[in-house]
Amino acid sequence: MKLTSSQEEYLKTIYLLEKNNKKVRVTDIALRLEITKPSVNKAINVLKDIGLINYKAYGNITLTKEGEAYAIEVIKKQDILKMFLVEILNIDKQQAEEEAIAMKHAISEQTAKKLNQYITQIMNLGDLECAYDKNNEKCRNCIQRAAKNKMKMEE
Repeated sequence: MKLTSSQEEYLKTIYLLEKNNKKVRVTDIALRLEITKPSVNKAINVLKDIGLINYKAYGNITLTKEGEAYAIEVIKKQDILKMFLVEILNIDKQQAEEEAIAMKHAISEQTAKKLNQYITQIMNLGDLECAYDKNNEKCRNCIQRAAKNKMKMEE
């Protein structure tokens, strides 16, 4: 199923809010995305209809297993792109973050997988197919440390 970039952002936002707050409400999403509650309600109902979230009016919003898997893939794509931009192309971290956010919606799953394979091969990072959690600083630090060590060895 192909979602719009906006729908992907909603899933990502719900996932991150769930990890931080445990309870996610329409207001939380509206504040995080800086949009109106009616806009969130409309999007939430679409995501509910396609089976990616659980939601009852005025209640908490939770991701279904499929919704959580989709959100994790969106986050992985963004992190893989950012790592490529920063560690391979030496782009400034802030610029890389902004560009990775925009680019993640434009590339296919196949392209993301190939980029992942390229990064893994060129940096000898091993398999990134782990219990990846963007909120886990250890995951991000592990990847960055391995990448920097590899770059230092090549200098």
